[in-house]
Amino acid sequence: MFFIGRYRVEYVYSALFLCLLRSVSYFCHMIQKKKLVISVGGASGAIYAKVLFDTLVQLKDQWESVGLIFSDNAKLVWQEELGDTSYLDYGFTFYAANDFMAPFASGSAKYDTMIICPCSMGTLGRIASGVSNDLTTRAADVMLKERRKLILVARDTPYSLIHINNMKTVTEAGGIICPASPSFYSRPQTMEELALTVINRVIDLAGFEHSSYRWGEENNGL
Repeated sequence: MFFIGRYRVEYVYSALFLCLLRSVSYFCHMIQKKKLVISVGGASGAIYAKVLFDTLVQLKDQWESVGLIFSDNAKLVWQEELGDTSYLDYGFTFYAANDFMAPFASGSAKYDTMIICPCSMGTLGRIASGVSNDLTTRAADVMLKERRKLILVARDTPYSLIHINNMKTVTEAGGIICPASPSFYSRPQTMEELALTVINRVIDLAGFEHSSYRWGEENNGL
């Protein structure tokens, strides 16, 4: 039996093999496509949902499925603010707001990320209280209990103390509050570009690889 210092050759081989397995496991994890739930709430800000949809279409090689929930108010707000029903044109799988047979109503379906965009204060409050009275709040409850990613794009102003406490509760439970607060240092020129400053952060939080404006970096598209 050969020795290298205090370690036998067979131990070195075992260590190398273990490192290889870990590298392969990490690579497989990185290329695994995502299963997403997107819920569009009735708050003002349909433009954020539209830009999110457009961005996901561009990133279609990174996701396996997108389940889409629209509240009745969300459809009305979309038509009022954007003047069309283009949310029907994206090819995502629609689920009724009260469809508790949807796969992501259970943790066993292993959807890994849920984004509520925009998220009304009413929806936030029901999630914070653990009230699962529709598919959106049930799916959010599943994400929290399964320790998966829940991103709420909160859209209201100003916030009451009740709103702030609800955000605190959801954050403590593992959710992420990402307010629909656009930034301006990328010098957006259109409404879509302004909304994109929020959606780029949402996409980052969801774990997608994409190009966007990065503070302090060169060649960022300005």
